[in-house]
Amino acid sequence: MLHEFLTQHRDAIIERARARVAERRVPLASPAELALGVPMFLSQLTDLLREEQRAPPRGPTATTDERAEEAVGASADEHGNDLLRGGLTVAQVVEGYGDLCQAITEHAARTKAAITVEEYRTLNLCIDVATARAVTAFSDARDRRTEKQETERLGMLAHELRNLLSSAMLAYQALKGGAVGIEGSTGALLGRSLRGLRDVIDRSLAEVRLDATLRNPERVVLAQFIEELEVGAALDAKERGLELSVAHVDRAIAVHADRQLLASAVANLVQNAIKFTRPGGRVSLTVQQESGTMLIHVEDQCGGLAEGHAETMFGPFDRRQANRRGLGLGLKISRDAVEADGGEIRVRNLPGKGCVFTIALPAAA
Repeated sequence: MLHEFLTQHRDAIIERARARVAERRVPLASPAELALGVPMFLSQLTDLLREEQRAPPRGPTATTDERAEEAVGASADEHGNDLLRGGLTVAQVVEGYGDLCQAITEHAARTKAAITVEEYRTLNLCIDVATARAVTAFSDARDRRTEKQETERLGMLAHELRNLLSSAMLAYQALKGGAVGIEGSTGALLGRSLRGLRDVIDRSLAEVRLDATLRNPERVVLAQFIEELEVGAALDAKERGLELSVAHVDRAIAVHADRQLLASAVANLVQNAIKFTRPGGRVSLTVQQESGTMLIHVEDQCGGLAEGHAETMFGPFDRRQANRRGLGLGLKISRDAVEADGGEIRVRNLPGKGCVFTIALPAAA
């Protein structure tokens, strides 16, 4: 029996299969595949062949393929999920089965094992079923993970919109009653809530454009672009008691980018800078040209970043301070938007003072 041969020669087959996997160029072997994948592949095939041997006949009309599918299907699902949970990619799983099949064939020939043509056919059928089920299991798991992430994202988006809208409605009701004036703290709350709604909507629109790869590149003159952005940012800074410093920008310099995505990226950086700068501090916005690259610098006075935070703060749910509100999606969206235009975002920590975010984009001709 082939499954008995695999059990008796397990160590030799694993060694031969690992050698083939290590020599493979595409996809490259990973430590997980060599340590976990190969033994698990062989265990799975041994179990599948044993199940196929034990499966009762379905009748004279049942084909060998149908019997193999029925006998090994559930086991293949279980093992396929184990392999993927172990960190292997679909490509590694598919190629791993092929490498193992070759290793078994080579070792059987070397030891002159008495394996029938029918057993080889069953081996190939089991590998086909295992491969197909592993790919299906991966696709199903990926779809479930995507759906879960999308549900969580929409839930948090709705929660943020509801909070901002509730604050706006409360402020509106108070102002409508005439007990307070528009120039007081209630009016300021209404303004903050409306600007918060605007920011969330702008961010969501940028996400949609990025996800759908909807880009409309054009020549963006940075002087005019910064002037437009400064209008809204100055109001936010004034309300928080901050100074917004915007350096003069040469009207001859420009970048080639999607204006809406770039506006979302820079606005997110400026809004974050205003949000985290200490009361009475200053937020600076400057533009610099350097060797064919346009650099947009946003500097704040947040007090500096914690050690190692600069490397992780572009994650989808990072917050620069735990006690601050917001989804923390702005930095990730800014990075994605800039990278879509062929640029990058860098952050430089100024310990004890603040940090500088820099958008680097190729200068337009």
